[in-house]
Amino acid sequence: MDVQIASSWKEKLKEEFEKPYFNDLVAFVKQEYSNSTVYPPGPLIFNAFEHCSFEATKVVILGQDPYHGPGQAHGLSFSVPDGVTSPPSLKNIFKEIRSDLGLEIPPHGNLLRWANQGVLLLNATLTVRAHQAGSHQRKGWEEFTDAVIATLANNRTNLVFILWGAYAQKKGAFIDRTKHFVIQSPHPSPFSADRGFFGSKPFSQANAYLSQHGLTTIEW
Repeated sequence: MDVQIASSWKEKLKEEFEKPYFNDLVAFVKQEYSNSTVYPPGPLIFNAFEHCSFEATKVVILGQDPYHGPGQAHGLSFSVPDGVTSPPSLKNIFKEIRSDLGLEIPPHGNLLRWANQGVLLLNATLTVRAHQAGSHQRKGWEEFTDAVIATLANNRTNLVFILWGAYAQKKGAFIDRTKHFVIQSPHPSPFSADRGFFGSKPFSQANAYLSQHGLTTIEW
């Protein structure tokens, strides 16, 4: 199957695109876009991969679903386009960056600048029906994104995986901690941020690890 994804990823994931579950997923997604309002816009489904090649990836931040409100999702986990108000979890991420690194909270929530530095902003599910959180879960996306994580974890070394919340931590449980640095804390959601996300300092930890291994740090 010819999937419109960045060439570096297309080569690494080509076997995945031929599996029966992926064909079923494509059929489901096409039908959903035809019959319903679905986010992100079709051309942005693989946006995270467009801006962060396999070879350039240094950090993986794992989300769950795309945002399901109008104009919010653009294919990068936790991120929103310019001009869109930052959702609560993203606001808390910026608060932790300010506390951790002393940086000012930016005027927008577009994390494209992270992606362009090697941060793969990966959601477990890459599409969602408008106003219906979780509506595209268990349709095959999770199997695909598991394969993405496994491809990175098995073929690269010294990556940083940032896993916020129980869902992300379960999904990343297989990652070899002797080859990679895994940072775990509660989710930045307002429902859990006070239980250990605030004060966890994931951004300085990630940069310290990258620096220790001779890699360029991220300008968060």
